Amino acid sequence: MTTAPHILDALKRYPDGASIDEIIKTLDLNIEKRSLQRRLLNLKKQGDIIVTGKARAVRYHLPTQTETQATSVSLTDLIPLTASSKQLLTDLAQPIQRRKPVGYQREFLESYRPNIDSYLSQEEMQLLAEFGNTAKLDQPAGTYAQQILNRLLIDLSWNSSRLEGNTYTLLDTERLISLGEADDSKSALDAQMILNHKDAIEFIVQSAIEIGFNRYTIQNLHGLLANNLLPDPEAPGRLRTFGVGISKSVYTPLGIPQLIEESFDLMLQKARQIENPFEQSFFIMVQLPYLQPFDDVNKRVSRLAANISLNQHNLSPLSFVDVPDHLYIQGTLAIYEMNRVDLLKDVFLWAYERSAARYAALRQSLGEPDPFRLRFREPIRTLITRIVSQLMDSKQASESITNFATQIPEIERPQFIEAVETELLSLHEGNFARYWIKPSEFKQWKTAFNSSSKQ
Repeated sequence: MTTAPHILDALKRYPDGASIDEIIKTLDLNIEKRSLQRRLLNLKKQGDIIVTGKARAVRYHLPTQTETQATSVSLTDLIPLTASSKQLLTDLAQPIQRRKPVGYQREFLESYRPNIDSYLSQEEMQLLAEFGNTAKLDQPAGTYAQQILNRLLIDLSWNSSRLEGNTYTLLDTERLISLGEADDSKSALDAQMILNHKDAIEFIVQSAIEIGFNRYTIQNLHGLLANNLLPDPEAPGRLRTFGVGISKSVYTPLGIPQLIEESFDLMLQKARQIENPFEQSFFIMVQLPYLQPFDDVNKRVSRLAANISLNQHNLSPLSFVDVPDHLYIQGTLAIYEMNRVDLLKDVFLWAYERSAARYAALRQSLGEPDPFRLRFREPIRTLITRIVSQLMDSKQASESITNFATQIPEIERPQFIEAVETELLSLHEGNFARYWIKPSEFKQWKTAFNSSSKQ
């Protein structure tokens, strides 16, 4: 199987960039050009490669150290970071050859004392509680998530998959989950990943009273998320029995099955003892990927497991809305290589505020307007008006949004696309007038948009 490291190693032989045919020849593997193009697109999105030229003149390059650092700097403008987090980004920007190889440090887990030690400060936990309050705190576990389940399935499935390099758009995801229509132009793996998320989210929400931080829950969560994605059909839900490496990292996880199992049980024991739901949520996001207890799909498990305690307390869910994949990955790498949670915590705090704002309909007071949507108010209005007036179906709308977004600065492009797609999915009879759309136009467009996948 052709992996990202193979492609990056191939590009090292071409200081001036390589064509896709040159990459295929260098890899010396039987891979379809379309599959390679998809992998190259993911690497570009992650900032691992630079693409220049157009059409047949397209060439793929490894970024220089200056370009890599410039990407990090521009991304830090999207999320407020502490000085320590910015320093971690600088340290992780060093070439991998200059970073010291490290193994799993069990002390990082063993030294954590639930309800005595805490990754989150009291002030941060209080702030998160204010963000996450849903006015359903005194009702049975899972009540709030059940009420927003249709929206949560799409948001969390798409955002968590996006952080893994999935190429589906928000509209593609909505079509797949709601109508069962996969995008034939994208890989079956991408569709499987999203459908697995849907199953796993439903498991968390519908079994809120029965599940918790125990083997049954976490192993079955992995089984759902890894379904039909791993070479070994017995691997989903099973603890790892062999050593693994981490791409683009000097960290080597535990490789002894007995120690993996012992650490897994200890991690769950400590998680169960944590009283604050936000600390519990962040603890599992830190410790589960660090341990890497499963063959693969560990980060996905941690992101959904982070919602278990939130769901049980009827707090707003964490769906990773707008989270830049680069900062999330770097925050995880800082834990792997340095046992430092600062950067991932900054991402977690910002991500929860963004997610909670998405599901704030039941809150008593309105929050401040989204400054991003305020700034791009006119382009969003223009684009949505065009989509509706031209009676575009969901596929045509997705293509139109992607093409329009080329006019937006590249660093803000993904957030712009999501903002438009979210607005489009939120249109109904009570709010379409703000786009100067006539009732007859809206009715015709809604019919075309909803029926396109059934034709």
